[in-house]
Amino acid sequence: MNHPVVSSLFPVVLMIALGFFAGRRGMVAASSVKDLSALVFYLLSPALLFRSMSAVRVQDLDLRPVAAYFIGAGLIYGMTVWRGHFSREASVLAMANTYSNTVMIGIPLVGLSYGPAGMVTLLALVSLHALVLLTTATLAVELAIAREARAEGAPPRSLVRVLLPALRSALIHPVPIPIVAGLLWGQTGWVLPAPVDKTLMLVGQAFAPLALILVGITLATTAIGPHLRGALKLAATKNLVHPALVVGIGLALGLSGLPFTIMVVAAAMPIGANVFLFAQRYNVAEGMTTAAVAVSTVMALVTVPTAMLLMGR
Repeated sequence: MNHPVVSSLFPVVLMIALGFFAGRRGMVAASSVKDLSALVFYLLSPALLFRSMSAVRVQDLDLRPVAAYFIGAGLIYGMTVWRGHFSREASVLAMANTYSNTVMIGIPLVGLSYGPAGMVTLLALVSLHALVLLTTATLAVELAIAREARAEGAPPRSLVRVLLPALRSALIHPVPIPIVAGLLWGQTGWVLPAPVDKTLMLVGQAFAPLALILVGITLATTAIGPHLRGALKLAATKNLVHPALVVGIGLALGLSGLPFTIMVVAAAMPIGANVFLFAQRYNVAEGMTTAAVAVSTVMALVTVPTAMLLMGR
């Protein structure tokens, strides 16, 4: 129990288990889960992200490990879309294969395990994660829809009209905005007023426990059986193939140290909640992605500590 990986991961597992228990007991109504998720994403998360990034200096960031993460994700995404003949469903499943839960699980886990230094590296990834992957997935789906429409005789849409809404939806998001704002504030050299800083600190501290409990509640209320086989394939790709690729790419780039470790651990994270929200938006593979998020989260109880142990050596 005194091993650093065990001692840092155990609170994460315990809070997810508490959420699972609460979900099974019906302590939180299904209609309330979306409201609590909105509270986490639109209030608690921005406070934590802004305060964390306000202490970061751009010159201290090393983006090479982040590049290794996205190169691995890009290879998986491209292969998945290609094998699925560039269809809407393939684009959604490709997002499931590459989109890590870097916020609801990643932030509390890295914060507990690696402290402020690890958080700086993770937030460098988080600042680009939704922007890059959501924009790519949206563009891929919109292009697939445009191809289907052309096949049915509809007039073609210009690439600009497809791309601009995708960029807007990725930029106007509760994750990138506070990160960029906090980073810009940090470059001014100004210090947050003590009452504001303390308020942001207290609000941000509420993020980790509530986010992890919500993961457990979601697991308790998700039907997995009908989609188990496909969900296992998606989870294995996300939790195993993605971090393995990041390790190989990172070693090829000569990476080492804490930033490299954080990217491998982030790649081993389970599929993020944005995936099934994205699937619901386009009404594509909703059951499959929801089951995959649940299976991937359970699998991460093994893959994440394994990645932490291996990288620790």
